[in-house]
Amino acid sequence: MAAFEQGLHICQTGDIQLVLPWVMSSLGYVYALSGRLREALPLLEQAVEQSARMQQMAYYPLWVAHLSEAYLWSSRLEEARQRAAQALAFSRDYKQRGHEAYALRLLGEIAAHCDPPEAGQTEECYGQALTLAEELGMRPLQAHCHRSLGTLYAKTGQREPAHAELSAALDLYRDMEMTYWLPETEAALAQVAVR
Repeated sequence: MAAFEQGLHICQTGDIQLVLPWVMSSLGYVYALSGRLREALPLLEQAVEQSARMQQMAYYPLWVAHLSEAYLWSSRLEEARQRAAQALAFSRDYKQRGHEAYALRLLGEIAAHCDPPEAGQTEECYGQALTLAEELGMRPLQAHCHRSLGTLYAKTGQREPAHAELSAALDLYRDMEMTYWLPETEAALAQVAVR
């Protein structure tokens, strides 16, 4: 976080416009992951706006996905859905399959947060994201997709698939030493085993 904050300061004071959207989006996403949504959203919105204005499209779908995810965490579901659909469309237009995988998983997350959850769409989006992530060797995303599928199956009373998906997520998280997600995933697995 400190490095991105310093980078933002340097870009702003030195009028370094070329990398400013990248730094703003990265810092905004780190803020969002840290729960600092009030600080995250303006940075993410500015990054998307400036990137479009400058026609910097190499990471544009990912930056739009980051903004969408922050909207989701802010309970702004319709804005999240619109931005995720936009990220998916741009990633496909620019043939950015990795960013497409992120957008698909995000669309699944949004569908899972609807009231009531859209289980069919959620499962389809997670499945497509997982297929792409496996094909592209995106192991962290694979782990997240397995965890998300396991959570979905647990909510819909499908204990065996939930157990399999959550176990797969745990194995990947442990292999990659991604300890941040271990407690939540272990707790979800324990709940499936107890039922």
